[in-house]
Amino acid sequence: MFTFSVIEVRAVIARGRIDAEANGGFRNPHYGLLPGRDEKPGFWVVGDEGVYLLSNGKPAEGHKALAVYAEECDPKTNLDCWHYKRRYFGRDDGIVFIAVESLEAMLSTNPEATHLRAQFTQETLQLSAITRL
Repeated sequence: MFTFSVIEVRAVIARGRIDAEANGGFRNPHYGLLPGRDEKPGFWVVGDEGVYLLSNGKPAEGHKALAVYAEECDPKTNLDCWHYKRRYFGRDDGIVFIAVESLEAMLSTNPEATHLRAQFTQETLQLSAITRL
């Protein structure tokens, strides 16, 4: 299970929109395999060196997209990050695209939510909005 602050999730979404407006749109969520399809606001959940959210707005030349690490799987703050990622994300690197419209709909049903929880099963990614005190 991976947890992200809703404030940071919203920052990734906002940065993606800002980058897209300034630099020619959104990057293809299918890594160019389906050009011109689904190029809309969203972000990726990425598992490689840790697990993080990555905005999909096209960044300016020479700049990187905003990335926000899961609380449990940031290599800068968790020395066991690699083992945690392998256990809960999988051994291989991977990436899953999340459309903003579906996430915003989910968050609107729980306006008190403070965190987004991402849980991977063998076949799916389950997202839920949770409230921590």
